[in-house]
Amino acid sequence: MNAVLFDMFGVVAMDQSVRVREQMVEFAGHDHDPFWEAYWARRQPYDRGDLDGPAYWKAVGERLGTPFTPEQVERLIALDLDSWSRINDETVEVVQGLAAAGRPIGLLSNIPEDLAKRFEERFPHVLDLFPVLGLSCRIGHAKPEAAAFEWCLERLGFPAEGVLFVDDNVTNVAAARDLGLRGHRFTTVSELRRALAHG
Repeated sequence: MNAVLFDMFGVVAMDQSVRVREQMVEFAGHDHDPFWEAYWARRQPYDRGDLDGPAYWKAVGERLGTPFTPEQVERLIALDLDSWSRINDETVEVVQGLAAAGRPIGLLSNIPEDLAKRFEERFPHVLDLFPVLGLSCRIGHAKPEAAAFEWCLERLGFPAEGVLFVDDNVTNVAAARDLGLRGHRFTTVSELRRALAHG
């Protein structure tokens, strides 16, 4: 294993806050299942940078059949950002160890521009750990699209078989393996350390 490519959310950063997810549903005034179906249905274009925040939430509202007002959109954007803005300090410690040892590392994250700016403001010490920073909104490709992985591989400078991809999402890990990368589905930091030690 020559290099390690990390996912952000659910790995380096915490998964979406359950508490804030509930606040979003309550504020939106819709039932849980329809709200999240609409939320994820248009997320890929938002992550990829095809839509900005207001356009994304307009699309979500249209899918729900009740468009949000500009004031509602502003609040939903704020809640959405808050829901994703927590770092996994244990994983960051692993990344810091790899960086200190000189191991080539990269980050490939499905992240909209609004959230990318939030992380640049609040967590620059985390983003700065990664010489290769594949933020979907900036590279124009989002996992599980092959082009997202290929963008990172080109910049890491290693063949796919020499790169370990770490993600909590089964679909993304499978997509990476289809391209020849080694894949590790993240569950715990201890399991990640074990995978790295055997790499």
